Formats: sequence, structure tokens, C-alpha cells
Amino acid sequence: MTLGKLDEFLFLVYQAPHLVAPASVMPLGIYMLNLFRISRAFYSFALILAGFIGSTVGVAASGDRIEVRVASLLKSDRIAVSKLSEKRLEKLSLAPKTSLTPVSRPHDFVNVEYTKAWISERPAPKGDAQWRCLAEALYFEARGETVKGQFAVAEVILNRVKSRKYPNSVCGVINQGTGRKYGCQFTYTCDGIKEVISEPRAFSRVGKVARAMMDGAPRRLTGGATHYHTKSVNPRWARVFPRTSTIGYHHFYKQNS
Repeated sequence: MTLGKLDEFLFLVYQAPHLVAPASVMPLGIYMLNLFRISRAFYSFALILAGFIGSTVGVAASGDRIEVRVASLLKSDRIAVSKLSEKRLEKLSLAPKTSLTPVSRPHDFVNVEYTKAWISERPAPKGDAQWRCLAEALYFEARGETVKGQFAVAEVILNRVKSRKYPNSVCGVINQGTGRKYGCQFTYTCDGIKEVISEPRAFSRVGKVARAMMDGAPRRLTGGATHYHTKSVNPRWARVFPRTSTIGYHHFYKQNS
């Protein structure tokens, strides 16, 4: 190996962690070409090492066999690359669009404040169908609650998603039993009254609560509660499940495991 080849080998070894980054952040073609470059440098280094060992301990024949095998492998790699079209090679040579630098989470929920002021500073809410289901549930079930009370109701829904006793999605939990009048889990889905969002400001606020909870805000208000009811009613299960907290107009309970 010439001095230039040795320099190339050392450079590739130094750059290896970046050249063979996870395929999830690098196009497959570039990933494979980088592997080829590194393997070629290692093969060349192996030839020098084998020659050095052979000249030192008198086993040059062994080094010759290694050289033949490496040459065969490199020939196979060259043939495979030569079959790619120029257009394909040009695409593979482009730098990856995705940064290899880890992206920090856009939300910081270390110091969540259950206040209107904190919620008002959150960005405009948006999301997929699961976010929409949670936002609507908070609107129809808890829009008259305090911000803390709305977070608490959201906790119950997400606690159910996590439990094996309930559906494993937000929409599944909220719509469980829907279609049977007063046989559902959340009254607004089966009380026969059409769901109409007539207070956009209130919906925006609960939408921010829903977004925060789905983005990882801590669930620390209800002690793992899976049920709640307003203070104006007294369902039978409230005499069975232990109460974990009372927040605003609601009592919260945790279903036994």
C-alpha cells in the first residue's frame, strides 16, 4: 500500500461512524457505496498486514492466498457497481437530505403549568385523527373545567389506552360502546345529541391540552386513574374502585388491576 492509500485508509476509519450511519437517515445506495469504500480500504490494509507478517515469519505463501481472495472480492464489487447506470450513480452520489444530527424534541414538559397563561403560550394545535378524538373528548367532557381538570381528564383517556383492559388507541377508547344509547364509555358519544363545536376558542384551548398530552406531558395528576365522574352523579363503580383524586368538578378513580 502506498502512503496515499494508507492515508485514505486512516481517513475512512476516522469517518466510518458517519459513512455507515443508520440506513433510516441515509439513502440505501449511499449506504452501500460507503460500505464498499470502507471494505476496500480494510482489504488493502489486510494485504499489507499479511505481507508484513509473511516477510517476518516466513509465511509469504499465506499472504499470497489472502491477496488472491481479496482481489476476487474487489473484482466482484467492481462488477456490481459497473452495472449501475450513470443516472443511478449520480443519484447515489448525492448527499443525504436528512441531517445526521439528532433533532431535539420541540416540546419541553419538565415544568408544565396547569394554567391558562401556560396554555396560551403553546403553539396553535394540530394533529392526526387520534389528536382530534382527544381534543373533541376534552371539549365535550371538560371544556368548562379548569386547565388542570382538562389535563386530568386527558390523563384518564391515555391511561386507558395504555391498559390492556381497553382499546389501544385514543379514538378506540373514546368510541368504545358507541352506538348503544347510554352504553358507551363517554356520554357525549351516545347521548343522542349531535356533537357541534360552537366555541372555537374553547376548542383551541383543549386542543392545546390534547397536543401537549400526546406529545409526552407527564401524567401525574390522577394517580393512574381510569375512571372519572362529575360530583353531581354517583355511579355504582365509584363504590368499587378506589378514588385517587378530586380535581375541579370531577372525582377520579383507578380500576383494580
